[in-house]
Amino acid sequence: MMLTQSGREKLLSKKILVCGIDPDKYNRISACQSAKEIWEDLQTAHEGTTQVKQSKIDMLTTEYELFKMKDDESIQNMHTRFTSIINELHSLGEIIPRNKLFRNILSVLPGS
Repeated sequence: MMLTQSGREKLLSKKILVCGIDPDKYNRISACQSAKEIWEDLQTAHEGTTQVKQSKIDMLTTEYELFKMKDDESIQNMHTRFTSIINELHSLGEIIPRNKLFRNILSVLPGS
């Protein structure tokens, strides 16, 4: 059976997605028929449903807005925690402008 160019591209897309995942995730998507199905299944597994995704965004946004440096925390550890929140928001599609990030981080630094 000869595949069309489009058929070969679809098969290649599916193979690329399958090659890039670990065995546990492979078991999850092995029954998927197309790259699109695989992508949607993996996206739901990582991000959750729309409601779950929005809940994560809301929780992280609150964490960002209430962010404070802990009393016994080094600036490096504080920065790592802050960056982690920002990166998680970014991965969920929430982008905070740089000037707002700088203002927030500067406002939580100790006066000394």
